Amino acid sequence: MFDYKGKVALVTGASGGIGKVYARELAAKGCHVILVARSKDKLETLAEELSSTYGIRTFAMPADLTITGTTQLLAKQIGELDLHVNILINNAGFGTHGRFEEISSEREQEMINLNVASLVDMTHQFLPYMQQQKNGIIVNVASLGAFQSIPYMATYAATKAFVLSFTESLFAENRHLGVRVLALCPGTTKTEFFDVIGTTEMPGGINGTPESVVKAGFRGIQKGRSYIIDGTSNYWLAQSTRFLTRKFTAIMTERLTRPASFPALGKLK
Repeated sequence: MFDYKGKVALVTGASGGIGKVYARELAAKGCHVILVARSKDKLETLAEELSSTYGIRTFAMPADLTITGTTQLLAKQIGELDLHVNILINNAGFGTHGRFEEISSEREQEMINLNVASLVDMTHQFLPYMQQQKNGIIVNVASLGAFQSIPYMATYAATKAFVLSFTESLFAENRHLGVRVLALCPGTTKTEFFDVIGTTEMPGGINGTPESVVKAGFRGIQKGRSYIIDGTSNYWLAQSTRFLTRKFTAIMTERLTRPASFPALGKLK
């Protein structure tokens, strides 16, 4: 059983959704919390709430992780406060939606920087200390989309497939070093994510909650899992791809995710 009390937890994307709930639950377990997101006002409000409610230390650190070099600057600021991160929740991320050629290349690159590059660099910054202490937790928020392609969210799904593969590798590397590494894979979740991508047209609707996702994350760490999927139906959906060809899965997913506003594309082969 991991002892959370007195540990320092860093949560990215902490201003709302899954990140905010993660920060609150870690504070409730007695962790001091470093909150990272772009919104200074939201972070400071949350920091004050958590500090007064749970009697822990909080640190609001506004930062744009899409910008190269931000993670190194963040690590330097944390070091100057004489803090050592014991728990890292790499939650920050966003998606894009639409036909690939119609999505801004700049926007796609920002997404890759945030979903992939900053997550890898944050892990580089804080994993060595955990290894030295032979104790620590890293949770990388992936997605149900990590298990298959998602037409009209092609680059997003690819970034999350990277996160899953990367995390499972680190899990194996660190399993005897006292550091627990988990890929947390939510399905569709009621957060601001779908406001950012500009659609709520998802097969089966948007049913998960940040609370259920975070609960799954703690359960995955407790059980020593390399990955965990939020929700039984989501789990079986991910496993179903093992019994179907990748081509068939991609074509069927395209039919399910094609926006109603898009014209029919004719017979698919």
